[in-house]
Amino acid sequence: MNNSTLLNRRRFLENVATTATVASTSTVLAQSEPSRIGPNDTINIALIGCGARGRNQVMPSFMELPGVQLTAVCDVNSDNLEKGQTKAGGSSVKVYKDFRELLADKSIDAVIVATQAHWHVPIAVAACQAGKDVYVEKPLGNFIGEGRYLIEAAKKYDRIVQIGTQQHSMEHYRKAVDIIRSGKLGAISEVKIWDHTYWAPGRGNPADCDPPPELDWDFYVGPSPMQNYNPNIYSNYGYDWFRLSGGGHQVAWGVHHFDIVNWAMDVKYPKRVSAMGGQFAYQDNFEYPNTFDAIMEFGPGPVAKDGFLLQYSMRMGSRRVRRSHAKCFYGTEATMVLDRSRISIAAEPKSSKSQNEAGYLLSPEEEIVASDDAFRHSQVFLDNIRNRTQPETDAQTGHYATNLGHLMNVSWEVGRSIEWDGQKEQVVGDAEANKFVNKEYRDPWKLTV
Repeated sequence: MNNSTLLNRRRFLENVATTATVASTSTVLAQSEPSRIGPNDTINIALIGCGARGRNQVMPSFMELPGVQLTAVCDVNSDNLEKGQTKAGGSSVKVYKDFRELLADKSIDAVIVATQAHWHVPIAVAACQAGKDVYVEKPLGNFIGEGRYLIEAAKKYDRIVQIGTQQHSMEHYRKAVDIIRSGKLGAISEVKIWDHTYWAPGRGNPADCDPPPELDWDFYVGPSPMQNYNPNIYSNYGYDWFRLSGGGHQVAWGVHHFDIVNWAMDVKYPKRVSAMGGQFAYQDNFEYPNTFDAIMEFGPGPVAKDGFLLQYSMRMGSRRVRRSHAKCFYGTEATMVLDRSRISIAAEPKSSKSQNEAGYLLSPEEEIVASDDAFRHSQVFLDNIRNRTQPETDAQTGHYATNLGHLMNVSWEVGRSIEWDGQKEQVVGDAEANKFVNKEYRDPWKLTV
């Protein structure tokens, strides 16, 4: 590294230090006047969370679109912050360590929240209070009760809030939902999800150690209970597997599946949940299982008049199947397999309908293949900002989809089936299980609307 690079880096870190002096005080922000965007105005967006997902996937999906300008970035890791600024356009992009100081910038119209899950709701709520529209990555919250605060904040402050379940905006998913809701598959009795990835031999068991100097660990932990730094907790995608910042693969990735199931079946929550799992594929220090199965019972609804079962299967030690992340809808007339690549439908052998009738029961050669919708979800958010209409993947939709994974975890944590009251959002007759529904924030962080 030459002297010029060292000098530029030193100046960068000094700028971060001077623009981020509030590290761990109250999260309450003064309410700001909401921004109003004209149909031809440029939308100024800021990125909060400049890790690999935020700067390499989410941010570029906005920067490629017309009518938007990335004007500021924020992260508690100075290395990530520097990389985010560079990716966003260089020295003209403002940098912040403290998200509250970024939210006080009146030139910013909307924010992308791409932090780890334990920061999604508190930052998104604060953004609503500051008059910003919000694109917040999935999963919505780190425990069941958290999402309700964002639903209330979006309504109270009249903000556009969109959850980053991007496959919801892929056109072939909409076609699949239309087919399912039309009744053409017959009576659907069960939906099965499989979520298979190969991570063997795991991430190992590194010892706790001091956090790297570029990371403000206390600020990163934020509202979660304080614990020692461990390299796996802060590793890319490792953060999903610890209670501090995630709920396992069943929450982090499962939310994509659950969003589609809720949408297609027109449901919000189950009646009963049973889950089990363990470290069966490999041994490392992850806190959530690498092999996990759950089953949910849903009551009667608009699509499944007599109710249906949802089965979720996740394993991290094998993915030797043709479609390793998919959903299967079992109907009395036909069965649909759906993933990000295509829709496949096969008629039941004794069905009263022929395989090609009406063009909806498809042979393998006639499968509906997904189109390239890489930026569609981001464009939907920008369109909703201009039109002042809430997206389909709003805070409430994200809340219900995320909570299916959390409910599975509650059952797994207590080691038994649970009965869920979706209206009250409480486990019925189980005080121990209800301790996992709502959690206290670590002082001095507070969540208020």
